[in-house]
Amino acid sequence: MSEALRPMVRSRLYEQVLERLRAHVTEAGLKAGDRLPAERDLAASLGVSRASVKQAIVVLEVQGLVEARHGGGTYLVRDTLDVEPVEQLVERRKRLPDVLEAREALETKLAELAAERRTDAELADIRLALDFMRDEIAGGDFGVEGDRRFHAAVTAAAHSSLLAEFMKTIAAQITESRTESLRQPGRPSRSLAQHTAIYEAIAAGEPKKAAMAMRRHVQTVAKVRLLDWVPED
Repeated sequence: MSEALRPMVRSRLYEQVLERLRAHVTEAGLKAGDRLPAERDLAASLGVSRASVKQAIVVLEVQGLVEARHGGGTYLVRDTLDVEPVEQLVERRKRLPDVLEAREALETKLAELAAERRTDAELADIRLALDFMRDEIAGGDFGVEGDRRFHAAVTAAAHSSLLAEFMKTIAAQITESRTESLRQPGRPSRSLAQHTAIYEAIAAGEPKKAAMAMRRHVQTVAKVRLLDWVPED
């Protein structure tokens, strides 16, 4: 059967709510820190159930676009609601556990080797990446580029061509996991502190301590709202 004649997918009601919320934020000129209307009011205005509104809010939380404060309403984290298609979220949710498992195995060993093999110049590169990430976060960004540079510098300092090649083959998936983690509320500053601990262990030439610090960091990366989300049919 041709692709054109595949079964049609009916749009979920909460996905329509997501689109309406995105349009509302734009039309109302809402910015980061502004509060969205209460779920009850949204349900009444849109003519849908509160369950549909709640499902939409959860998807926005998963994407790090809003923060739902217990008993205090829902607030924008960014200036817009550029919502990622739900199907893309579902697919990333499926592959994320495997990526995180691979990262823990590979990067723990890379940190250990970096503590044993790094040169002074390579240690300086790790430090520069750490400083870059700190500046990004201080400027209001998530620190994604600094994070990428840090892990790349640790990989280079490990002097393991095969492990580096393995990292390269899953680079796109690592980028997804990095972005997913760093958009969690409060995560950039926590990640920076963990990177600092990894750097200090590598600088001190303590392989076991560096491996432990990296394992702790990747386990934190794995704690994302996306993996707690159960997609609604």
